[in-house]
Amino acid sequence: MLCVACSSGVVSNIPERDLPIPDTTMLTSRDDLRIAPLDVVEIKVFGVDDLNGAYQVDPDGKIKFPLIGVLDAQGFSVFDLASRIEEKLQVGFLRDPQVTVRISEASGQQMTVEGAVEKPGMYPVRGRLSLLQAVALSGGPSRAADPSKVVIFRTIEGKRMAAAFDLLKIRAGQAEDPVVYGNDIIVIDGSGLREGYDEFIRAIPVLGIFLARGY
Repeated sequence: MLCVACSSGVVSNIPERDLPIPDTTMLTSRDDLRIAPLDVVEIKVFGVDDLNGAYQVDPDGKIKFPLIGVLDAQGFSVFDLASRIEEKLQVGFLRDPQVTVRISEASGQQMTVEGAVEKPGMYPVRGRLSLLQAVALSGGPSRAADPSKVVIFRTIEGKRMAAAFDLLKIRAGQAEDPVVYGNDIIVIDGSGLREGYDEFIRAIPVLGIFLARGY
């Protein structure tokens, strides 16, 4: 039986091999999407037409909204952002504001980078994106990272699957740089791995782990 987590590292015994492409039917619904840089969000404040409009998220993940100023938007759902705007408007501007937000133009699907990286979070997937590029978007591995132990989680045939990759081998040209798709979850092992993802990895069914190629 494969051990998904062990004392030498949470992802140590997830085997290495290529992952098939994800289910095309398992795409995230628009309401569940997290706002990403360069997305365009349509914001409506009930009864205040002057505040209604389309606002583009800047490359740093922020929007500038009248009365309030600059707000962080990256990583929030449309419901979260609407609640934040309501809270800000309620302080000195409007009484019981009602705000709706929707993503009118999505920059693309999103993947998640977690674990021992400089900037964990959700990032847009535009066009072809490799694992090395995905990790670079998150600021790269942190000092606490073990770049030889990187796992991609993906939904295939309705099941959550996983496979391990070695960034050191990829950088050295000894292994292929796999393609990353929207909804993938990338976890880099190390002491910076958050407890929540430790439990997430442990919960992956053993039958959902790919058999290693060449092991």
